[in-house]
Amino acid sequence: MHTSRAPERPGPSGPAAGSATTAPTTARHRAPSSVPSVPLGGFGPGDEQKRRDLRRMKAVATGFLLFATVVFIVAKYLEEVRGQGWAGYVRASAEAGMVGALADWFAVTALFRHPLRLPIPHTAIIPRKKDMIGDSLGDFVGENFLSETVVRDKLDRVGVSAAVGRWIGRQENADRITTELVTAARAVVGVLRDEDVQNVIESVAVRKLLEIPAGPPLGKALEGVLADGAHRRLVDLVCDRAYDWVADNQEMVLRVVHERAPSWTPRFVDEMVADKLFDEIRGYAWGVKTDPQHPMRFAVDRYLAEFAQDLQHDPTTIDRAEQVKRQIIEHPEVQHFIGRAWTVVKGMILDAADDPSNELRLRVRDEIVAFGLRLQDDAELRAKLDGWLADAAGYVVRHYRHEITTLITETVARWDAEETSRKIELQVGRDLQWIRVNGTVVGALAGLVIYTVSELII
Repeated sequence: MHTSRAPERPGPSGPAAGSATTAPTTARHRAPSSVPSVPLGGFGPGDEQKRRDLRRMKAVATGFLLFATVVFIVAKYLEEVRGQGWAGYVRASAEAGMVGALADWFAVTALFRHPLRLPIPHTAIIPRKKDMIGDSLGDFVGENFLSETVVRDKLDRVGVSAAVGRWIGRQENADRITTELVTAARAVVGVLRDEDVQNVIESVAVRKLLEIPAGPPLGKALEGVLADGAHRRLVDLVCDRAYDWVADNQEMVLRVVHERAPSWTPRFVDEMVADKLFDEIRGYAWGVKTDPQHPMRFAVDRYLAEFAQDLQHDPTTIDRAEQVKRQIIEHPEVQHFIGRAWTVVKGMILDAADDPSNELRLRVRDEIVAFGLRLQDDAELRAKLDGWLADAAGYVVRHYRHEITTLITETVARWDAEETSRKIELQVGRDLQWIRVNGTVVGALAGLVIYTVSELII
């Protein structure tokens, strides 16, 4: 097993000494030197395949070098011993190919380790410069990917809300979201203690209700209802019920008149007065019910408007509203409901988690689908959501970009230097071996051209 060790850091006289531009970045991002190096992890199945491919490609590149060496030896023999003039061209070509192969082998190897384990200056670049590479990578990501302009442009081109709308507008995706939501909710309610939640509800929610004045917000809400005319349906209902009550209580009117009439009046007179009074009351109630412009309706509107203003500005009315609020909250039935509220909510969540056909779960699913369809159809809503998302992303990258890039730089700084080098070589080493192959071929062609030109000139 590989033993982790602290990465080698160049001193002031090392290769990084002259890098004035990167020094502040390194000082800002690099993890403390006292933090021990950590391994990246072992090789997985995909890494094993890459390692086999890398060995195979190294063998191919080395094979080109060996082939050029053999050709050089044979051509040298034919040229020097047998006197074959044409062999000089082959020898020069093979010789230059060997030089190119060796030079590129040295260059590729120097990226990851000391060639032949010799501590040659400016080799083993990745192990020695690991921290600097991490700092540069963090700065590159911060400047080119976490720029507010780049993030906003990317979000504008992606159209997140439209894509989300199309995705959640499909029932199978909404089912998946609902399942994840109820699973998360079940985990949360499983962790919370009933006593703690009920104490929070009673000590925080109820206390806040008692602290917040009820009159002004109720008055503001009533004022809005009156402005929209939404109260007229309630007035219609009250008028209908009032007329029905009057029509069904003629005997009560007769009894009241008879009880209040003098004892000396004949009964038939009382009945005549009661009938007349009942007809007047019923006619008035009918007029209020059927005539939208009836003075009584305008009187109700004026009363409600004045009451809305009193709830907001009249100290006496506000105080009475507070007294009613306290009486309602302190009522035993209300207290019992508050105490059972968490139990009811918890039961609903657990039932939804256990039963895929639960009404609450289906309703949540339907609301998600409806919201997705609305996102697809409502361009104004999409623009608003995209704007909010862009503002949020812009705020994050504007204020926390350095914290995000620090995650990269500190993570790289904690990696083991030699293992990091092997990992990087595993990812890109196979392609780098083509440099060795190309160096052999290009060197051979260049050597042939140079030798040919020299023979023609001299």
